[in-house]
Amino acid sequence: MLEPINVSMESLNVMTLAPMLIPVIGALFILVVDLFKSNLDKTLYVVLSLLFLLIDFGALVDSSGLFMQNGTLMGMFDVMLIDGLAILSQFIIVGASMLFIPLALTNKRFHEFSYPEFFALFLFMISGFQFMVATDNLILIFVGLETASLALYTLIAMHNRVKSFEAAVKYFTMGALAAGFYSFGAMIFYALTGSVEIGQIATTLAGNGYADLGFVLVAVTFLLASFSFKLSLVPFHTWAPDVYEGSSAAMAGYMSIVPKIAAFVVAMRLFEFLIHSGVVWLEVVLYILVVVTMTAANIWALVQTDVKRMLAYSSVSHAGFVMAAILIGSTQANSALFLYWVLFSFTNLGSFSMLWISRQKKLPDHQSSDHSYDKFAGMIHTAPIAATSMALFMLSLAGLPPFALFWGKMYMISSAVTSGYTVLALIMALNSAIAGYYYLKLIVYMFMKEPVVDNDGTVYASNATLALRFIIGFAAIATIFAFAVLNPTLEFITSFVYNSGY
Repeated sequence: MLEPINVSMESLNVMTLAPMLIPVIGALFILVVDLFKSNLDKTLYVVLSLLFLLIDFGALVDSSGLFMQNGTLMGMFDVMLIDGLAILSQFIIVGASMLFIPLALTNKRFHEFSYPEFFALFLFMISGFQFMVATDNLILIFVGLETASLALYTLIAMHNRVKSFEAAVKYFTMGALAAGFYSFGAMIFYALTGSVEIGQIATTLAGNGYADLGFVLVAVTFLLASFSFKLSLVPFHTWAPDVYEGSSAAMAGYMSIVPKIAAFVVAMRLFEFLIHSGVVWLEVVLYILVVVTMTAANIWALVQTDVKRMLAYSSVSHAGFVMAAILIGSTQANSALFLYWVLFSFTNLGSFSMLWISRQKKLPDHQSSDHSYDKFAGMIHTAPIAATSMALFMLSLAGLPPFALFWGKMYMISSAVTSGYTVLALIMALNSAIAGYYYLKLIVYMFMKEPVVDNDGTVYASNATLALRFIIGFAAIATIFAFAVLNPTLEFITSFVYNSGY
């Protein structure tokens, strides 16, 4: 007779699960509330979502305290991994989500926000992203990835426009392909090493001196293709502009930030040990991916006639820029990645929020799309505060001092120079200069052109409630005064990255 296995709750370390379970409980609570009392005002669901995200943020603060005291924490049969990367990325995921949720409180009644299911799916999605970053187990990463992705496809489709359904189907198709690639890559690694834990895979491969290098390269190719889809790196970016255009501007802004930081952290765990092991082939391929993504996306952004599509290509270019940190693989570069993404979060969410408050249900005859450049012509005359805010976000995205992203770009480029990637640093600087052109193009339209038709400026803020104005104001202040908190933020980030051994 088999002896029963005794598992103590202390050894399970259930606290490592707390931050992921809170949004799940929140989602179920919202569904139960709707079950007993339907047709409640969306404001209640916004407040409930914010409340559970605040509790989640508090749990992360507790986890960060435990990590700083005890180092890396393992839990749930060593499947959960709470290290510096997990905590930093979850701060960004939950923080950006708390800024996104109030964007539901628009003046106009948009379809998706009338459903409590929207907010429940949103919380399930956040939990999925948190599971992705808080483990080095390839199976749990996959579970988190698919949980988040399936919720995100539905959230895009709930915008209930023809282009939204098209965007959701395109994203779903590309996501399914990426999931297939990920499964094949993980399967090969498991066959080679007998483990699905990234740390154990790294140890086993190093132990046998990468004897099966051919198979390792095949596995890496599949995984690199999978994460290139998720990070919209060229040539796997083709879905991004169409999906961003079909989504609501608020959701597009969210997609440009949160799913990508989760994918960056997993890519960091997966590829950096291979780069440090001296797999030259991977370094060359990553180098090409980074350079082509930055450059090609910038060139495509130059010729766009729609501001939202321009920002979509801009996000692709920024993803390529930040991917350089994984290629470089130093502690300074990894710290630069998180710093860049924190600063990018405020600026990009602010710029997409500006598009969101000017969202029109019915387009006038002279507009080819909801966010065409012509719509913003002469904006300074009719809505000077909105025009100034949008210009501020564009200047920051272009990397002009003293605005937020200038510091992110400088620190990223300096980490490349420090690690001997001088040519890459020059290419990054050159791409920042090219990007300046299409950001300044919108400023020229707003400040130097006459309005295409007479309007009193209300179209630029037709959805702007107090909550939305607060979000945009907060993003603007963070963009302008980022330099004031740059050093403490960088020290905070570096302490977590350094103690994780990355």
